[in-house]
Amino acid sequence: MFREQTRYSRLANITKMINMKLDLREVLEQVTLAISEEIVQCDSVGIYLPQKDGTFRGYVGKPEVINGWTLDMHVIETEIDLLAKEVIETKKTIYIPDTSKDNRPDPRAVEGFHIKSLLALPISFEQELFGLVFLFDYGIPMNLTDEEIQTVEAYVNMAAVALQNANNLAHKEHLIKEKQLLLDVTRDLSMCSSLQESLDTCFFSLAKVLDNYNIGVHLLDPLAEKRIKPAKLSKDSDWTEENWIKTHNKIKIDQSNDALMQEVFETKKAILIPDVFEDERPNHDVCRNFGIKGLVMFPLISMGEILGQISIVNLEEKALFYSEPQLQLAQSIIDTTASTLSNLLYMEKQEIIIEERTSEIIVKNKELERVVAELQQLSREKELILNSAGEGIFGLDLDRNITFCNPAGAHMLGYETEGELIEKSVDIIMNGSDTGEEKIISSFLNTNYDSFFKSRLFFRKDNSNFPVEYVISLIKEGDEVIGEVVTFKDITQRKQLEEKIKYHAYFDSLTGLPNRILLLDRLTQGLNYARANGEKLAVLYLDLDRFKLVNDSLGHSFGDLLLQDVAKRLSACVPKCATLSRQGGDEFTIYLPNIKSKNEILKVINCINASFSKPFNLIDNEIYIKTSIGISLFPDNGDTTETLIKNADTAMYKSKETPGNIYHFFSEGMDTRTFESIKLENALYKALEEDELIIFYQPQINYKTNRIKGVEALLRWNHRKQGMISPEKFIPIAEETGLIVPIGEWVLKEACKQLKEWHNQGYPLINMSVNLSVHQFEQNNLFSIVKNILKETDLSPEYLQLELTENLIVKNTELTLKTMTQLNGLGINLAIDDFGTGYSSLGYLKNLPISTLKIDKSFVQEMLSDDAAAITKTIITLAQNLNLEVIAEGVETKEQAEFLSAQNCHFMQGYFFSKPMKAEDIMKEYFQ
Repeated sequence: MFREQTRYSRLANITKMINMKLDLREVLEQVTLAISEEIVQCDSVGIYLPQKDGTFRGYVGKPEVINGWTLDMHVIETEIDLLAKEVIETKKTIYIPDTSKDNRPDPRAVEGFHIKSLLALPISFEQELFGLVFLFDYGIPMNLTDEEIQTVEAYVNMAAVALQNANNLAHKEHLIKEKQLLLDVTRDLSMCSSLQESLDTCFFSLAKVLDNYNIGVHLLDPLAEKRIKPAKLSKDSDWTEENWIKTHNKIKIDQSNDALMQEVFETKKAILIPDVFEDERPNHDVCRNFGIKGLVMFPLISMGEILGQISIVNLEEKALFYSEPQLQLAQSIIDTTASTLSNLLYMEKQEIIIEERTSEIIVKNKELERVVAELQQLSREKELILNSAGEGIFGLDLDRNITFCNPAGAHMLGYETEGELIEKSVDIIMNGSDTGEEKIISSFLNTNYDSFFKSRLFFRKDNSNFPVEYVISLIKEGDEVIGEVVTFKDITQRKQLEEKIKYHAYFDSLTGLPNRILLLDRLTQGLNYARANGEKLAVLYLDLDRFKLVNDSLGHSFGDLLLQDVAKRLSACVPKCATLSRQGGDEFTIYLPNIKSKNEILKVINCINASFSKPFNLIDNEIYIKTSIGISLFPDNGDTTETLIKNADTAMYKSKETPGNIYHFFSEGMDTRTFESIKLENALYKALEEDELIIFYQPQINYKTNRIKGVEALLRWNHRKQGMISPEKFIPIAEETGLIVPIGEWVLKEACKQLKEWHNQGYPLINMSVNLSVHQFEQNNLFSIVKNILKETDLSPEYLQLELTENLIVKNTELTLKTMTQLNGLGINLAIDDFGTGYSSLGYLKNLPISTLKIDKSFVQEMLSDDAAAITKTIITLAQNLNLEVIAEGVETKEQAEFLSAQNCHFMQGYFFSKPMKAEDIMKEYFQ
């Protein structure tokens, strides 16, 4: 019976360890310890985990060293150890009471360790194998009973649960990494402005996922979509792009002669071919010429349209293999790239179409030249055809005088009839007057071309001008040139449209400032110039504080007005040589060239600070907005546009983290700290639900009686991987994210439960002090929360003391007074924490229902000096005159304690008495 109880206790303990999510090795060590203590006849217990090569290697066991070998040096090879092989295949326990009569165990191990009996068990759950467990002796058979074997199986089942949990956790962490990679790729692609940049970003991410740099992309011709052509090769590939293109030119390849490519395009799914010569679909001639042994081909799709395909190839003899999750992640990266490529390819396609249309115009004008030459000699009937043409047409003789003009041309040039132009020099159209300057067309007459296409300004009768495209063609009689014919069209609307498109491509439509594309272009040029001339430049990244609050409370139209006003104020602070850009949302960037000293940067920042100190007027709404600024310098903080902007952005976030600081210069390690802060923030979200938060209690001592008066509840975070994390690190994050509200409520509830438990156990009726944050105090339901917790824990209010800071009290006097009055009405004691460090005012001491002042440790630590001593005495005297209790924090020496006692301050806490302790340690130290 006792043995059964011990076994159940061990199993319960292991279950608790698994639920606490302790380290896997710790759990498995407890499993082997339990087995070895339960099965006393066995001399060795070992847990072996699977390796990538199919073997199983020792992980934990007892003893840790056998014949000079540590357990992790012991490897089970299933081709030799037939017992292990059978256990793996059947997933059943096998017991061999006499190894001399059974040839399945590894003979080397049997002989080396003199094994007489052996028990092998699979660590499995729901047909999934996680490892193996071996029990054996060193010469005296174990003689195991069925009940003992079942006991071992029970412990091994616990090991299976622990291993499954560890695998699940590893899988979740892997998914988080994959999501972060996709977010990084999406961000990087959004900043790409060229096909090469986009593909380099894609290739880099694919290589990281698939561990292969032999990557190439083939794109469909933007005009002839039936034909695919090689586009780009990864710069880290084993081939050079020159040889890659040359080989493609030698072996013409497209979807018509490659069944694999056809299938990828039809199914729109990736296909993995481990060995290309074992599969009929790949083009084997192409594979031989490139040395390809295996490949995986992905479709490149945007909005359902095939853009091409990306291939990752294997040039080594070993078979190519990728897991399904790897292929899915790679396809996600390619799909994200496809969206960016689609836009870039569309722009490229439009340029090609424009070139084609231009060629068509030239061809049409050649046809018109022939028609015009014939019209000079044909009847009036054919002249009517000329007059009906929508484009302007006029002819010139060899002296460059106008010989004819059609009505459309005369109308575009501002003449009522075409007769007004006849016999006049073409200079009145080309130059605005008959200037006699160098003839524009004369050089054309000496060329071997029959037509000449160009664009320029033509002048009207009133001397105003307009842009045209025109073609000059020769008029010939046989081989003799007798003049020219000029065909032109007004392209004013097209020019205006081009300027509008160009403006929107480079400027922000809301503020009129340069956008990100124009900033990157100017910054790139500025970097090149700065490198060549040894100059410095600066990038300032600005983000408006609380802008989201304006949008949410007043609406986006007010937000737009605010952004326009911000743009005007920033423009007034930026030198003419600099570039002010809106990045999007409420983010702005300033590029300052040719920086001689930091004072030039500070001059701009001081101007911005002064400008933002004035309120913004938004249609009868007056608000104050601040901005956080980050600065990076070339060459100190980077030598590329991306690096400088990223580092300035990082420094900006540092400004946001530091209250009262409008700006920060980038420094090494800032980006690392920012990333660590993000990781810590994410982990803090899970800390409550994963039971990582704990409460320590610091005793408050009556120095006069040397008895404990109460304790202060102090929050601690025991991270599952990093261990104890300092409150200075995570409390600000909790405050910033709002997590301090649920965490603070949890602390209050747990502290009250603990105090009630002590009272119920007959321990002294001490008090419990709990800190309240600003965010908690701003909750409208704080009073009901505290009241419900007291009711739930059945704790009398008189034993609870809530500590508030001076700054919290001053922040909102009306709300503060109301809430404090409600809490005090319950019978709760209220204390002012860190007294003397905030916005001290004697007014609130007599108006608010407080019972205690806590002298801040900064005064206590320095109070033996004259100034601090005077402040400390004043606080104590003030408290006594107002009938308030006073407690000194941070007492670390006997001298400090004696000084305070001499001033009639007898309540103290600090390391001189005790550091913060767990609840059970408080009981042992003060309640025994």
